[in-house]
Amino acid sequence: MTNRNLAKFIGPLSVPSLFLGLLFFAASLTPSLIPRGPEVQGILGGLVMAIGYLIGRIVGLIWRAADFPVLSGRPANVLTALISVPLIAFFLWMLGSSLIWQNDIRSRMGMEEVDALNLATILLFACATFAIAYVLGRLIAALFRLIRSRLLRVMPARRANVLGVVLVALILFVLTRDGIVDRVVTGLDESYETAQELFLNAPPRPDDPRMTGSAESLIDWAAIGIYGRDFITSGPSAEDIAAFTGQAALHPIRVYVGRANGETPQERAELALAELIRQEAFEREVLIMASPTGTGWMDPGAQDPVEYMHGGNIATVTAQYSYMQSPLALIFETNTGLQQATALQDVVHGYWKTLPADARPRLYVHGLSLGAWSSMHATNMFRLLDDPIDGAFWVGPPFPSAFWNYVQNNRNPGTPWVLPEIGDGSLIRYASNTADASEAGAEWGNIRITFLQYSSDPVVFYDPRSLWRAPPWMRDPPAEDMTEHFIFMPVVTQFQLALDMALSFGAPPGHGHAYFAQDYIGPWIQVTAPTGWSSEDTARLQAHCDLGFQQGCLKGLH
Repeated sequence: MTNRNLAKFIGPLSVPSLFLGLLFFAASLTPSLIPRGPEVQGILGGLVMAIGYLIGRIVGLIWRAADFPVLSGRPANVLTALISVPLIAFFLWMLGSSLIWQNDIRSRMGMEEVDALNLATILLFACATFAIAYVLGRLIAALFRLIRSRLLRVMPARRANVLGVVLVALILFVLTRDGIVDRVVTGLDESYETAQELFLNAPPRPDDPRMTGSAESLIDWAAIGIYGRDFITSGPSAEDIAAFTGQAALHPIRVYVGRANGETPQERAELALAELIRQEAFEREVLIMASPTGTGWMDPGAQDPVEYMHGGNIATVTAQYSYMQSPLALIFETNTGLQQATALQDVVHGYWKTLPADARPRLYVHGLSLGAWSSMHATNMFRLLDDPIDGAFWVGPPFPSAFWNYVQNNRNPGTPWVLPEIGDGSLIRYASNTADASEAGAEWGNIRITFLQYSSDPVVFYDPRSLWRAPPWMRDPPAEDMTEHFIFMPVVTQFQLALDMALSFGAPPGHGHAYFAQDYIGPWIQVTAPTGWSSEDTARLQAHCDLGFQQGCLKGLH
């Protein structure tokens, strides 16, 4: 490509659009929920700068199409100079302040502060990102000009312009759709193949006939998958629990049905029920219907404590619905998760209802992340009104969860969005890394529902409407692990929160989407009311949640 052709391809840069892009870049330097490193900040800044530039170009095209006056010559140069000096000064001030803002979040999350934000790295990544986005934009513009030139041969200019835009949009939609679908299908195929390899090379099945996957079990050990096998074979034994409590204990029952154990959600649910009956789970004191994360992972930090609390007199059942990590499963296998949770609850709750009320376990539902969403969806009004469950414990509910949104929007006036109060607290309570759901205006009623959500968890507090308005929590006084330097900027805040979701799994335990074993203890106590449990027992169990528990909260791939 010659210099002349290269210059033609690059085209003239719009100074007003660059100003708007620079303003977007400056706004991206403000803090959000999760700390950002220099590389990530640079990519974010370059991306939103490109979006700001694009918006400026679109506004300019509309301005010219409407035949509004346009400055040129000396007046335009003077206005440019008057705007550029304060804008650049403002940008530099924001760039310098970003170190203070990021360290503020880091200190609130117990992270080590950084001495420098590596401004050169930020600018380098931002320029590279902006350049890539600009080139892609110019390629799309070239495609439009090519199509328009062909259309001009057979129709008037205005019609060619409109149809050209429509055709370019259609081409981009098809290419993007096909590209995404191809990648997802390929990734799903690979994950399924990997899972099958794990099946073929599964470790020896349990010798204990009481356990899921044993020779006496109705569930094929080889088909359960790695996360199911971990769930079944890990956790405290009766001996471990007895050593902790000083009293005789039972071996907790854990029933897990892998996705490959049945063709349909209904088949897997019925298999789970049959295994529960085989293991005499309905003779236990507590029965939990749990929904796993996207990969099928069950958080040991959530499961182990509740088994200690009840002396092992507890059974937990779950069924896998996906092999993909939660973000992909959230987009591409949403219905699968909802269908599996619904089938499991229908079958297990349906059988439980047939048992005498005084001779059956207390029944609870539980889920983390995508599992919380599917579990909430399955826990419909019929299950709450017709021989209701005893309670629910949902952790890190994703922002689209319908029931969670309904509850949030009915919080008591004046209570914070991240830790609301609902009515008198007899039905629904909230917990966080600073609250254990023990305080409320009234005693618990017959049903106990608790949400555990961290104020810095963007999976919970991402708001699609932040494209044009500030999220509700941004208008409240900040929680302990939130910065006080929030600044809302249309479009930019949306991209900040979207990036926060991608970073949330790597936050320190107790922040972001990294739920901490010790923070499960208080809510489980409130929801399941273990017999004879004391505050001293709580302190001992929290002390027992040592480094092994803490690592368990983080090692799973959601």
